[in-house]
Amino acid sequence: MARDIQRARGRDEAPEFADRLVAINRVSKTVKGGKRFGFAALVVVGDQKGRVGFGKGKAKEVSEAIRKATEQAKNRMIRVPLRDGRTLHHDIEGRHGAGKVVIRTAPQGTGIIAGGPMRAVFEMLGVQDVVAKSLGSQNPYNMIRATVDGLQRQASPRMVARRRGRKVADIHVQVGATAEARG
Repeated sequence: MARDIQRARGRDEAPEFADRLVAINRVSKTVKGGKRFGFAALVVVGDQKGRVGFGKGKAKEVSEAIRKATEQAKNRMIRVPLRDGRTLHHDIEGRHGAGKVVIRTAPQGTGIIAGGPMRAVFEMLGVQDVVAKSLGSQNPYNMIRATVDGLQRQASPRMVARRRGRKVADIHVQVGATAEARG
């Protein structure tokens, strides 16, 4: 019975994930007989429906490093609320170390305007319209960590309403209503 539960859990937890290899780094250690090479891989995994994660793996072979990074990414997934399933709810900034990213919502049809590692995160997340800029560090590890930091701060109107103990309609600002109130 325990195996059946474990098998069912495995099917539920592993919907089809897409993964993207962002960076691979070859490192060498000089030893008495020559050089020993190792590899470090950075992978972003997502379901393209609002869940994304990243992981890094190190091993003596490239394929093993990628496998380790993918496993770590699947275990570290976060859920990000998306507006209309295509963009973010509000503009955000993310930071990690010297890396800083600015992520802005965009109208439909804009596409993903972002550099290398950030583009991989947005594609795996399922965002279709976003504008992002990386400031500071160009290191792919720091850029991805800063992007994920910003995405973790993303809040939907429903989340904000629940946190404040109000209704979603109270959270949304009506453009015409604010002009009349001032008026």
